[in-house]
Amino acid sequence: MSKRQIICAFVALMLSLSVAWGQDSSTDSTPQQPVPAFGPDNPAPSINENPPITGLDLPNLEPHSAPESHLQAGAHLSESVDSNVQNTLGGSAVRSISRGLGSLELERLWSHYDLVLDYLGGVAYYDVKGEGFKQIEELGVNQKISWKRGQLEMRDAFSYQPEGNFGSSYGAVGATGAGLSGSNSFSTGQGLGALGQVPRIMNLSLVDAVQNLTPKSSITVTGGYGFVHFLGNEPGVGASFIGNSQVTAQVGYNRVLGVHDQGALTYAYQGFGFSTGVAFHSHVVQLMWGHRISGRMDFLIGAGPQLTLIDNLPTEFPLTSPKINSSCIPLFGNGFQVVGAECPESDRRLSAAGRASLRYRFTKASLDLSYDHYITSGSGFFAGAESDIARVNVSRPLNRIWTVFSDIGFSRNSRVSSLTVAQLAACTPSLTNPNPPPCPGTAGNTYQYGFAGAGVHRMFGRNFHAFASYQFNYLAFDSSYCNATIPGPCSRISQRSVGTIGLDWTPRPMRID
Repeated sequence: MSKRQIICAFVALMLSLSVAWGQDSSTDSTPQQPVPAFGPDNPAPSINENPPITGLDLPNLEPHSAPESHLQAGAHLSESVDSNVQNTLGGSAVRSISRGLGSLELERLWSHYDLVLDYLGGVAYYDVKGEGFKQIEELGVNQKISWKRGQLEMRDAFSYQPEGNFGSSYGAVGATGAGLSGSNSFSTGQGLGALGQVPRIMNLSLVDAVQNLTPKSSITVTGGYGFVHFLGNEPGVGASFIGNSQVTAQVGYNRVLGVHDQGALTYAYQGFGFSTGVAFHSHVVQLMWGHRISGRMDFLIGAGPQLTLIDNLPTEFPLTSPKINSSCIPLFGNGFQVVGAECPESDRRLSAAGRASLRYRFTKASLDLSYDHYITSGSGFFAGAESDIARVNVSRPLNRIWTVFSDIGFSRNSRVSSLTVAQLAACTPSLTNPNPPPCPGTAGNTYQYGFAGAGVHRMFGRNFHAFASYQFNYLAFDSSYCNATIPGPCSRISQRSVGTIGLDWTPRPMRID
């Protein structure tokens, strides 16, 4: 059975279990209380409780609790055993990773202003030669300004990570901290795969405005800027990862169609820039439909055309082509004769983009499914990629102190643009240049990255809880990776198993008046 079949079977199993948990616990539901009429003592639900489907916020499926200003501190210790700690293709080196982190959350509420600050920081120790101590820093800021018929929200998430991640075992880097959980793959430009131990700086800033036009209609405007900067290269990979920046903008019109339904029309823009000099722009128009049952279910689907405009795309032409000019680079045949030229071209590509998500809260279980198909940054491997991203999350409390959970994800990424002849020549070994610098990005035309994990939480009093988890990671490039000019033996698959145990200390929040 292939790795993809194993992951698909695991997804189907977890979905079946989640439905079974929901059905088994359906008889335990408490009688529904009558809903009071809206009035001065019981205001109508806010935008946050049922936000427009084109905005960044998601409705809350958990029981509503009275918000209050508070300061919350925490400490987090964990120990992991990793079967491929250096995360290399074909690698196998069982080592341990120790993490010690501290966290601090400040939430300050005013009548029309909310401010949230999140910080997570500490160190990780990789028990392998050449790695040792690694710094971990995450900082999140969220400022919300609300008025009678709308709100403005400004968010920023900064992180310094010792390695990349797309899904992490509970307690590992990426599983906690100050991310922008409400945003999707279109705006975040998140990493969808990791290779080697390469530190990186990432930042994402978003501004989201919502304005209700009538009781049944609203508009949303979103803008964002993010970047990823790699601080080193991985010698064992034979490549230097491609840094990128991303600008996004979106405007949407929402219309209430019924008690539980919303429809929307959106236009969105993406602008990418890469350290290789390639840049491209994407325009997306989507029709969206959402179905929501307050506190129970949130379903969303959207699809539409996507037009991608690529600047300076390296394109090969025969000698007879009239498009050959002074900016082109000659292409040589086996007899060292000129057979054509590679010229930078502007390319237009029409494809489809879309997203779908389902969040459902059973009486004793929660299910979260999502799927996205967009142009993404390429995760440092490629200068842009067309990506399919799927994720499943299931959690269920067994009793008052025990909770089990599972998290599964998969991404498939196809290269948008290739390296130029000049770039390939500069990084290919030759008689005159036997030790060239690493090529930008990696070889190959596609790669797949998936993970499947599960774990358990156990509460100890009000301030402590312990956890244990296991996660399997799988990265594979297509066969063209080994067909490229790669010196020495070639492996195109990385497998990584991580088992983690840990302890979290989160004392009761300190109320701020």
